[in-house]
Amino acid sequence: MLHRGTAVFDVPEQTLANLSHLEEIFSGDGDEPTRSRRWQAGGSPAGLAVTLIADYTYPVRARLPAAAIVALLGEFDVAEGAARTTISRLARRGVLEGCRRGRYSSYRLTREAAADLWSGGASIATFTTQPDLWDGWWTLVAFSVPERESVRRRALRTALRWRGFAPLYDAVWASPHPLTARGQVELADLALGSMSVFRARQVNLETDANRNPVAAWDLPGIAEQYEAFVRRWSGWVPRVSADAVTGADAVRARTEVMSAYRHFPVLDPLLPVELLPADWPRARAREVCVAVYDGLAHPAQEHVRSVAARFADGPDPDIRAHTIAGMSAGIGHSPG
Repeated sequence: MLHRGTAVFDVPEQTLANLSHLEEIFSGDGDEPTRSRRWQAGGSPAGLAVTLIADYTYPVRARLPAAAIVALLGEFDVAEGAARTTISRLARRGVLEGCRRGRYSSYRLTREAAADLWSGGASIATFTTQPDLWDGWWTLVAFSVPERESVRRRALRTALRWRGFAPLYDAVWASPHPLTARGQVELADLALGSMSVFRARQVNLETDANRNPVAAWDLPGIAEQYEAFVRRWSGWVPRVSADAVTGADAVRARTEVMSAYRHFPVLDPLLPVELLPADWPRARAREVCVAVYDGLAHPAQEHVRSVAARFADGPDPDIRAHTIAGMSAGIGHSPG
């Protein structure tokens, strides 16, 4: 779900508190665990390795031969030496666990990493599928963190964006959705007694001073990101339907389309439909993503199986591609 060398579209830095609800992504280059909430187009070989392994080993945590992982990364222009170094680092950091069977070394996601990735993937899969109900109430978070505490201030702002809030004013952030119990605890830990949370309805002022809370979001900018995604990937749909994309191209396209689509859960806070312009492109973007990602599942799976079989004693039926449809239907089923 991440391609090292491709930027599908550029996203303003301030909107990237994270790129998805895939909460635990291990993509740093050091030896200690690095948990990043950002999937970046053009990201690290470690992020790509985790993506490729996860995409084709859910939910049973199937093992992939080390040489197969190296070969798959090579199809994304990751040099062999860098690929082997990446695998070793991920193993040292507890993201991958290895074993040796006869002549072959293989790796799989650790149980913790798989659970984190499963949770995040499920959130991506169900994004936009919940009923669009709104009671007309806004959640407002007001905070006061001194400018000198810039690290804590930045962390609080990032946490708010992560939960779909946007700055109505500098220290007053808004969301049309309630703050969850977990969110309350995490934000309180960052604010340290300098935050208040309100549920309120807007009172329209019949003056030029009136500002609708929806103005906190750049709706034209969000729509353009959706439209750019649709422009980029809709042309693939006929080719996918005609079974014209196979092998490494299928793996690459699945990886790239999901790398692009997973931006949207943070770009789009799922504002109620009554607050949105007509013909909002969210549904079309999902349709295109599902058509490409799920439509390429079988040829991509067969390619990964064939690469793995070159470095093992035979094909492994546990290597299989998961789909958005399958992840949507499998909420609550933890990986093995």
